Amino acid sequence: MNAILRHAGRLAGAALFAVLLATPAAAQTPASPVLGNPRGDVTILEFSDYQCVDCKRSQPTIERLLQEDTGLRIELKEFAFLGPVSVTAARAALASQKQGRYAAFHTTLMRFKGRLSDDLVFSMARQVGLDVDRLKRDMQDPAVTAELQSVAALTKSLGIEGAPAYVVNGRMVPHSENYDAVGYDVLKAQIDQARARK
Repeated sequence: MNAILRHAGRLAGAALFAVLLATPAAAQTPASPVLGNPRGDVTILEFSDYQCVDCKRSQPTIERLLQEDTGLRIELKEFAFLGPVSVTAARAALASQKQGRYAAFHTTLMRFKGRLSDDLVFSMARQVGLDVDRLKRDMQDPAVTAELQSVAALTKSLGIEGAPAYVVNGRMVPHSENYDAVGYDVLKAQIDQARARK
């Protein structure tokens, strides 16, 4: 899969292409947070890191799509590949689900434009109403570790080496070799195509 994506990137740059995954349902896991309609007819798997600049640049596109499309289900894959602070942020985000504040916390982290640190992660957690002491305990839950390991294994199996990366109803969304931000028109076209295939 990775060789296919690299070859396509060399031939077409950022041009649109799609790779059908053999088992799209297998990439969806109940532990992954979901935004939008839990029963939506189109599922986007979003692989991102809270220190990834292009992930943050793609955030307005995701927010716009969620606002416009009531049939959209976005499953967040916490792909913490940019160092220890990324792992802290991903653990905190996953743990925030136990307090019902994932959406607000995730959005706050994604909108933050400065240099992230552990202290800032917990400061933003407080800002969105999270009990930070409880959050820190929940971050050590084996289920959080298992989810991070599951995402790491999934990215490896799909040949994903950077972020942001998206899979729409089992088809990989095209990206440049450097995993630049993905624009609204690209994702919207993939969503429309997914519905047209039904």
